[in-house]
Amino acid sequence: MKKLTWGMIGGGEGSQIGPAHRLGALADGNFTLTAGALDADGPRGKAYAERLGVAPDRAYGDWREMLAGERDRPDKLDLVTVATPNATHFEITKAFLNAGFNVLCEKPMTMTVEEGEEIVRIAEASGRICAVNYCYSAYPMVREMRAMVHRGDLGAIRTVVTNFSHGHHAAGDDADNPRVRWRYDPAMAGVSGQMADCGIHALHLASFITGDEVRTLSADFASTVPSRVLEDDAMVNFRMEGGTVGRLWSSTIAIGRMHGLDIQVFGELGGIRWASEQPNQVYYTRLNGRTEIIEKGEAGLTSEAQRLSRVAIAHPEGFPLAVANIYVDLAARIRGEASGDLPLAVDGLRSMAAVHAAVQSAGQNGAWVDARPPSLR
Repeated sequence: MKKLTWGMIGGGEGSQIGPAHRLGALADGNFTLTAGALDADGPRGKAYAERLGVAPDRAYGDWREMLAGERDRPDKLDLVTVATPNATHFEITKAFLNAGFNVLCEKPMTMTVEEGEEIVRIAEASGRICAVNYCYSAYPMVREMRAMVHRGDLGAIRTVVTNFSHGHHAAGDDADNPRVRWRYDPAMAGVSGQMADCGIHALHLASFITGDEVRTLSADFASTVPSRVLEDDAMVNFRMEGGTVGRLWSSTIAIGRMHGLDIQVFGELGGIRWASEQPNQVYYTRLNGRTEIIEKGEAGLTSEAQRLSRVAIAHPEGFPLAVANIYVDLAARIRGEASGDLPLAVDGLRSMAAVHAAVQSAGQNGAWVDARPPSLR
């Protein structure tokens, strides 16, 4: 099968997310890195792209140069990934969608709900794919959980409890660490810090696994480090369209928690739980029954979980291969094949609406507010 051509914006040398995208996109032989504008420092980005094997005429100094160089080529890129700082996602994604490219955007997709609505409209009008990198939804055992819920194993879902909390910013050294500082700077991060950075992953998982969407929420935000403008700790209560009650905690000052993403789903007939630090196992308890462990790679898993597993039982597949599964689904969608449950622009829009609703609620002492984007109310 012919490889698809792929271009990347951002994610340059030293980037936290860039290597995961490159490992993920190339893992299954679906894509080849063909073009790139990898760094805000143009010469540095071009040099790095060439070291990665990009032809000199397709290694660009910035995204505008890349757009101009790629938009009219007969061998047009099949996919462009946007892995730049948050404040640039909307402008770049919009430009490449309008030019007829399929786009995978890092989260958050936009800074405002209005921008999110516009991206959804452009993607629909253009017929192009606009996906968002909610890669935790692509772990095989998360897909298994979703299938269990949809199959009715848990009965009606009553409660979801999800967390994405770590302690890696507890030192409060924002001024000395550029990888930390931007996350609490409204000019770069937008209206929210930790909720927009990590909390939306946990919230997306709640919707993805249950197949339900958040309707209303109540939030409490705290900036526990005095120098921070945006929150480093967030607690959100939410209620979903189908009546499910949700609880979410997201924090950067939880010393002792490492990655800290986990989720529990409780229904009338049973409960399931999963943690990203032990991604091979789902713990499943039936009503009045013992807890059992469902292992990635074991016999009897759903076809969706099996499709996205690469190695035998007891061998872990971590974050880069979860990102790879997003690219697996993208490749299938681009080729017109069945593509699983790919997170799309509408998911990015819902997340940004929830973030802004949480900011509004926190500013009103936890008042319950509508968490849906205007177009989906």
